[in-house]
Amino acid sequence: MPLWKPSPIARRRWQRFKEHRRGYLSLWIFITLFSLSLVAEVISNDKPLLVHYNDSFYYPLFSTYPETTFGGVFETETDYRDPFVLEMLTEGGNWVLFPLNRYSFDTINTQLEQPAPAPPGAGNILGTDDRGRDVLARLIYGFRLSVLFAMGLTVIGVVVGIVAGAVQGYFGGRVDLIFQRFIEIWGSMPELYLLIIFAGMFTPNIWLLVILLSLFGWMGLSDYVRAEFLRARTMVYVKAARSMGVPDRTIMFRHLLPNAMTPVITFLPFRISGAILALTSLDFLGLGVPPSTPSLGELLRQGKANIEAWWLSLSTFVVLVAMLMLLNFIGEALRDAMDPRKE
Repeated sequence: MPLWKPSPIARRRWQRFKEHRRGYLSLWIFITLFSLSLVAEVISNDKPLLVHYNDSFYYPLFSTYPETTFGGVFETETDYRDPFVLEMLTEGGNWVLFPLNRYSFDTINTQLEQPAPAPPGAGNILGTDDRGRDVLARLIYGFRLSVLFAMGLTVIGVVVGIVAGAVQGYFGGRVDLIFQRFIEIWGSMPELYLLIIFAGMFTPNIWLLVILLSLFGWMGLSDYVRAEFLRARTMVYVKAARSMGVPDRTIMFRHLLPNAMTPVITFLPFRISGAILALTSLDFLGLGVPPSTPSLGELLRQGKANIEAWWLSLSTFVVLVAMLMLLNFIGEALRDAMDPRKE
């Protein structure tokens, strides 16, 4: 028997979501793209997936081999893009299996025929940035970073927002009043100025951005959860549970929370979109992740600084628009599927 059986309401909502063809198709496209980005090292890397040398197999993607392993003279890690090394690895029946794109996000193409940023060509399908790094590789890794960052920020915001809204709405009265005044004061703080201050105090990194943006990202969702709990706290079944001595924690998160999840689920794709835009904007302004980190915002900043390098802005713009459109289509389908008027 299955460990969990969906309720009739959940099945009807899932069926309505599937009937929304655009949103349902967008969900599978987004899942496919995100799944592929999770194995970006296998798709785009400057190290071979497999090396067959002198009747032995080597796995450079997972292990580090010195050049002397393949007949070289240096004890340092093998540079698999070196023409001399490639010649050793492909002679006498030896062979090398490279990923589809033979560049990682930080690989600098030292054999460019034009100054960087170089236009698209046979070596770099989408060209290079101003440091000679492959644009396609940075887009693949930047897509993964953006989605993972957005999902992490969304999870933290949802958990904190649900807890804060549930406490406000369930207990009401003085607790709700104090919380609301705190939210008003906290929400009036200049978020961008705080980010600028902390960027000057600390070395920017992805974890610092998650922490700083999480301090403010929960407030919008808590209002919806608070409203649902305020509406449901006067229901007969809640009063009956209280009179029977059921703990408040059980009433809040076992009985009331499932009924308040509709706005939470509906807004998830839009919250992910907002987090992606926030990271891209901060990176574009130079307040986000370090320059060496693959980032869509950093590519846009390079495109602004190098107007003639149209491939930088165009390719990043296409990836951003496609990603946000997919998420918005998923959000529209969820909104229609979770509409209580269709129950």
